[in-house]
Amino acid sequence: MNFIAGQSKLRSNLVADRPSRKETEDAVRTLLRWAGDDPEREGLRDTPARVARAYEEFFAGYDIDPREILARTFEEVEGYDEIVLLRNIRLESVCEHHMATIIGRVHVAYLPASRVVGISKLARVVEAYGKRLQIQEKLTAQIANTINDVLQPRGVAVVVEAAHQCMTTRGIHKTGVTMTTSRMLGAFRDDLATRQEFLAMLQAGGSSGTCQD
Repeated sequence: MNFIAGQSKLRSNLVADRPSRKETEDAVRTLLRWAGDDPEREGLRDTPARVARAYEEFFAGYDIDPREILARTFEEVEGYDEIVLLRNIRLESVCEHHMATIIGRVHVAYLPASRVVGISKLARVVEAYGKRLQIQEKLTAQIANTINDVLQPRGVAVVVEAAHQCMTTRGIHKTGVTMTTSRMLGAFRDDLATRQEFLAMLQAGGSSGTCQD
């Protein structure tokens, strides 16, 4: 089973096993009682419903198929075959170990083979995987693997820089710390000059691409 097929099967199983809204709100009430508070007091009475709605936003990525996002491509590029780079895509995710917030940015680049994709689609792929329970290493690989599998470019590069509240607001309590992960595929892994060009573009703040939505 390839990467994309495995992700699709996992998503289908999760949707089938999803609890009802009432079960979700009851679970929040249980957590409130476990924390030592009264879920029936005025300030908390509507909290279970609010949390359920917030979770629909936080984890909207489970209902999105990244393959469909990348399905529409463009071939009229006048032979363009250089790096396409989208920098500083905002990342909002949740740590799967402590369910604490992950905030950061993602840089995505690829080397087209014969077609390109609208740059907003790259950001949507980041969001589709970001809006799930994650660890940063897996997130980085998922973004790169999906772009590589669907677009089949000559290379893909993904760099993620993020701060994790699971270590800034609990545990070791170290603020101002960011984690950087990367995944290089194709020419970005095998060709040192291509990798160096990508890193230089990141440092210089350059970006390029097509703006079709």
